[in-house]
Amino acid sequence: MGNKFLVTNVKSKATCIICQQNVASSKLAPKDDAFKMSRKFPFKQRNSDKGSWGVEGNFERSTVTLDKASKERVSTEGVPHCQRDTVSGLETLHAVSFSRMSRFWLFVCFLHFHLWRVLPVTAGKPCDAQSFGGTSVVCVCNATYCDTMDPLELPEKGHYLLYETNKAGKRLERKTGKILTNTKQQGLQLIFDVKKKYQRIKGFGGAVTDAAAINILSLSAGSQANLLRSYFSEEGIEYNIIRVPMASCDFSTRAYTYDDHPGDLDLKRFSLTKEDTNMKIPIMQTAKAMSKRPLSFFASPWTAPSWMKTSDSMIGKGTLKGKPGGQYYKLWARYFIRFLDEYAKHNLTFWAVTTQNEPTTGLMANYSFQCLGFTAEMQRDFIVLDLGPALQNSAHKGVQLMILDDQRILLPYWAKVVLNDVHTAQYVHGIAVHWYLNMLTPADKTLGTTHYLFPEYYLFSTEACTGFMPWEHKVQLGSWERGAMYSHDIIQNMNNFVTGWTDWNIALNLQGGPNWVRNFADSPVIVNSSQDTFYKQPMFYHMAHFSKFVPEGSLRVGLDPSVATELETVAFLRPDGSAVVNVLNWTPKDIDFVIWDPKHGFIKALSPASSIQSYLWKLN
Repeated sequence: MGNKFLVTNVKSKATCIICQQNVASSKLAPKDDAFKMSRKFPFKQRNSDKGSWGVEGNFERSTVTLDKASKERVSTEGVPHCQRDTVSGLETLHAVSFSRMSRFWLFVCFLHFHLWRVLPVTAGKPCDAQSFGGTSVVCVCNATYCDTMDPLELPEKGHYLLYETNKAGKRLERKTGKILTNTKQQGLQLIFDVKKKYQRIKGFGGAVTDAAAINILSLSAGSQANLLRSYFSEEGIEYNIIRVPMASCDFSTRAYTYDDHPGDLDLKRFSLTKEDTNMKIPIMQTAKAMSKRPLSFFASPWTAPSWMKTSDSMIGKGTLKGKPGGQYYKLWARYFIRFLDEYAKHNLTFWAVTTQNEPTTGLMANYSFQCLGFTAEMQRDFIVLDLGPALQNSAHKGVQLMILDDQRILLPYWAKVVLNDVHTAQYVHGIAVHWYLNMLTPADKTLGTTHYLFPEYYLFSTEACTGFMPWEHKVQLGSWERGAMYSHDIIQNMNNFVTGWTDWNIALNLQGGPNWVRNFADSPVIVNSSQDTFYKQPMFYHMAHFSKFVPEGSLRVGLDPSVATELETVAFLRPDGSAVVNVLNWTPKDIDFVIWDPKHGFIKALSPASSIQSYLWKLN
C-alpha cells in the first residue's frame, strides 16, 4: 500500500509527517525529490515519479524536518493533492502516493475536504510523557528537551482553534475547525453573548517562594531555563502574575524577617537576605526578561519581626504591639516601604501588596508557622492610620493595596468592615481571597455578594494548592483530579467576578517542599534534582488553558447554556478582539454540545470525558 504524507510549510519551518513510517530524521534531497532516510533504519529509498513520493517499509508515524532548500521546493505544483488550506500563514498539502490504494485515499481526502470539521495541527514540541500508573501522566523536561507551544496565531475568520488537555494523556493538543452557518442544531447550546460584559481580567500566575527558588536553582542552567520558559515565555503558558512573600513563610528553610534586631525602631539594620538577593530576585529578573507580556508582582507578609509582636515570636497567636496609629503599627508600615525600596534597587517594582497573609491565623493559639494577627477592625484602622498614608507619601504611591488575603468564608463581612469606612476605602483597590475553605462557602454568596456590594473593588485569588490536608498524599505525580480542581475553581471564581487567580509554589521537590514545618503540598511543577529533571503535572496544563488564552485585559462575557449541563464553562473577549471559551468536563462521559455565536455561527463540538478545552475564534 502506498504512503500518505502531510507536508506543512510554516514560515521558516517545514515538517513532514509520514504516516506509517518511523523516521528519526531525513531531508528532501535537493536534486532528486527523494526522501533520504537515516541510516539507523533499514529503508529502501524510492525516487519520486511525477510527484509520487514514498518509502518502502512498515514503520510507525514520526516527524521529520526539511532543510531550507527543501522547504523552498515544497509546493503544490505537480503534486497529486486533494486539499490546500491557508490558515494564518499555514499551508497544508495532503498528498497520496499512487498505488493500488490511491483511489481509496483520494476518496478519503475528498470526504475530508468536504466533511472536515477539526484538523490536527502540529504545535511546538510534544510532551515527553511518563506514566506513574494508570492515567497519572506527567511531561518530563530536562536541560535538553521540554515540550513547548508555538506562538498563538488565530485562524482566518470562519474558523476556530481548539486546544485540548485530557485525562487520557493529551496536553494542549491543537486543532482547527470550521464555524458552521447553515446547520440545524439540537441539544446543548452554549450561547456566546458579547453584549453581556462583566469583569476585566488581570491575569494568572504563581508564587516564587524560597522553596520554589531552591528547587529551580537545584537544576542545571539548561533545566532552569526550560522550567522558567515553560511558565513565562511565549513558547510556554505565559504567566503574568508572580506573588512574592515578604521575607520567610512556611515554604522556607528557616524563619526570618528583614530586621531581626530587637529595638531597631528606625529600621537601620533592615536588609534583604540571601534568599532574596541570591534566589528570588534572580528568578524574578529572568522571568521578566523571558516574558513577552508585562509581569505584575505582588507581595504579602507572613510575620513582623518577633520583637514588634505581642507574643515575641514569629509563630503562634500574636499581633503587633500597641494599637493602630501607634509606634509599632507605623514601624510596620515603614517596613513595607523599605521592602519596596530594596526591590526597586534591583529593577523590580510591584503592582500590589496585600495587607497581611491570612490575618486570622495570627489570632489562633499555637499556630505552627509565621503569622500576624488582625481582626477586620484592626486591618481597617491600620490601613487608614498607617499603611495607606505610608504608601501614598512614598515613591510607591502607585502600588495597589489588597485587603483580606484570607479565606472567602470571611466575605462579605470583612469587606463591609473595611470598605464601609470611606477614609479607609480610599486607600484600597482590591480584595484578595484564598481557596482552602471554598468547599464550605458558595461562591455566589461570598464573592458574588461582595462584588455587588463593592463593585469598584476587584476580587483577586491570591493562593491555592492541593495536597494541603494532613491526611492527603502531598505530591501525587500525574494526578488529573488535582488539575481539574484548579480549573473548576478558576471557572467558578471567574463566573463570580474574580479578576485573577494565583497558584501557590511554582515548583516543589518530590516531597512537596522544602518546608521548615513540614507543611508539604503539591505543585504544578515537581523537581527531581537528582536527575536534573522536572515534571509538568496536569495542574500545569489546566493553568495553561487560562494563563495562555486569557491574557491581561480580557473581558468576561456572557455564555449561557440552553439546557442544564454538567459542563463547567466560561467565556472571554480577548484584547485582540477574539473570543475564547473554556469548557471543563469533570464527568466520565463524552458530552456533545454546540457553541453558538449569533453573529458568526456554530461550533459543533464534543467535550471528551475528563477534559478541558479552549475554543478561540476571531470576531472581526
